Amino acid sequence: MTAQTVPHHIAIVMDGNGRWANKRFLPRIAGHKQGVNSLKRCAKACDARGVRVLTVFAFSSENWQRPTDEVSGIMDLFAFALAREVPQLKADGVQLRFIGERQGLSDKVLRGIEQSEVATASNQRLVLNVCFNYGGRWDIVQAAAKLGAQGVPVTEASLNQAMALAHVPDPDLVIRTGGELRISNFLLWQSAYSEFVFTDTLWPDFDEVALEAAISAFAARERRFGKTSDQVKPDVLLASDH
Repeated sequence: MTAQTVPHHIAIVMDGNGRWANKRFLPRIAGHKQGVNSLKRCAKACDARGVRVLTVFAFSSENWQRPTDEVSGIMDLFAFALAREVPQLKADGVQLRFIGERQGLSDKVLRGIEQSEVATASNQRLVLNVCFNYGGRWDIVQAAAKLGAQGVPVTEASLNQAMALAHVPDPDLVIRTGGELRISNFLLWQSAYSEFVFTDTLWPDFDEVALEAAISAFAARERRFGKTSDQVKPDVLLASDH
């Protein structure tokens, strides 16, 4: 096993938008607007570092419980951001994929999702998975239901292929901003062997320096995937001899 210094796939729980706004005596939606800018910045930085897949937690299935005005504001911001940002993302070679339950979303949001996916489908430079109305438990349930409807036996391999992120490898690195130390129902299946980095930085303040710090932390880890250190180290030494 050779040392991996840059993750192929980074996943991020983008936490702290509301607290960022509250600290500045602004409405919470202002934090979400700033969070869109952080996502643009992060996607560019990931591309520059050679990361090929970026998956972000934009809106969870539990976020519907938030105040109605905040949820409504997020939906409007989401639709507006798609209309504004997709042309540039398309030009930059970013392929947009939206992961989550689509039932219950407004026609306006659904149109934006579908048009964005079609417009960027042929791009291959960076895959940007946006988890919207998503939950890790939902993902496992929908995968099992899909297999049941097809009459396919449920095995680890078949379930993996039925998951909503089957089109990309599992994340190498999961980052959570905002100082919370939990995964909040994010990529429960896919993150089984991911490395985790938790940072106190609020998402609107997450920049290239913070991303580089997370990648450096990842590069210093020993990824064993169930093996022992002694099993892994000889492979690293052997690889360095060539």
